[in-house]
Amino acid sequence: MAPDTKKKPQLEEFFSDRAKAMKASVIRELLKLTQQPNMISFAGGLPNPVTFPVENIKEICLEVLQRDGNAALQYETTEGYSKFRNAIMERCRKKYCFKIEVSNLLVTSGSQQGLDLLSRILINAGDTIITTAPTYLGGLSAFLGYRGEIEIVPMDEFGMQTDVLEEKLKRMHAHDAYGKKLKFVYVVPTFDNPTGATMPEKRRKHLYNLASEYNFLIIEDDPYGELRFEGEDVKPIKYHDDEGRVIYLGTFSKIFVPGFRLAWAIGSEEIIRKIAIAKQSTDLCTNTFTQYLTYNFMERGLLDKCIEKSRKLYKGKRDLMLACMKENFPEGTEWTKPQGGLFTWVTLPPSIDTRDMFMHAVQEKVAYVIGSAFYPNDGGHNTMRLNFSYSSDGDIVEGIKRLGNVIRKEMTVKEETAYTYGPKDSLV
Repeated sequence: MAPDTKKKPQLEEFFSDRAKAMKASVIRELLKLTQQPNMISFAGGLPNPVTFPVENIKEICLEVLQRDGNAALQYETTEGYSKFRNAIMERCRKKYCFKIEVSNLLVTSGSQQGLDLLSRILINAGDTIITTAPTYLGGLSAFLGYRGEIEIVPMDEFGMQTDVLEEKLKRMHAHDAYGKKLKFVYVVPTFDNPTGATMPEKRRKHLYNLASEYNFLIIEDDPYGELRFEGEDVKPIKYHDDEGRVIYLGTFSKIFVPGFRLAWAIGSEEIIRKIAIAKQSTDLCTNTFTQYLTYNFMERGLLDKCIEKSRKLYKGKRDLMLACMKENFPEGTEWTKPQGGLFTWVTLPPSIDTRDMFMHAVQEKVAYVIGSAFYPNDGGHNTMRLNFSYSSDGDIVEGIKRLGNVIRKEMTVKEETAYTYGPKDSLV
């Protein structure tokens, strides 16, 4: 009998270079630790299910099946259901005064697909992308997945510091961009994820003018813009775009229901055509049935009511969380007060590493997202992101109390360690 020569393949050798470079999401890995009984988690970016219009969807679902069942259950064009695209276009024209046609808009399977497709059509290995630090982790994953190289610009309470960006661009231009091509700047200018910051109109105009002067594109990611609780609306960067330099990403995930995975991209016809071609090899088309359902929901005038319900709910939860933090967090901690969105950003003393502290928090049955996950290179070790939209009021009160105790203990340990093991001359 011949010997058994079969052996298990070393699958790593079959992976592409891009696949080998992929890394699991830090957030997703850490969240596995939060799946425990009695855990209070401020880690996810989840809308509150209370806002989901279940009864309306039940009614519309039956109506769509009875009236348009054959079409709604069929494949759709890659660009999206035409009536749905037109409804989104008209909404963007009315709300943001965008000068667009339906040919400037394509429906995607969530904004994350929009980021992935844009990365696919824009990024060559080694191309430069500029983001804020911190920035949305999903954007970083998409850009790095296509082997883009990230340059960072700091942000403050008003978002990207465009004056610092201008100085960086001058240096890059003087050195011929270090021999690399700057493709785009990526920003979440309204109620930023993770910080909650909003970029004022002056900086938005400045950013657009820099794009025109230095010839790069802007990806404007706007998942939360309609969830404003207070303050004046600020026009999107896309509003100022008369050259086709801005690609605007919007989504229904935060203002309607995330499970439908419906979002849209707005850009020049040339950009939208390329996205459509890339999408054809990804999923052919976005879910047809949910497009029909959402279109009918919009046509009934229910979307604005749904958004208003979310605004009121989230404002109350934001106010409650900030009040609890003020009561329970020790001196030396700071946090943002977003005018909308889902998140607040907490900064602890420099000696605290929130990744090290995370396991202590999990032991106390409370979770957050470590701030360093939102930095493309290194930074934010003493920061964390907290979500206030999802948890019940009771969990916000109890969870912030637990987290305050964890922070206080961590600060005490660091102070004692610094005293015991500090520099020799510190006692002289």
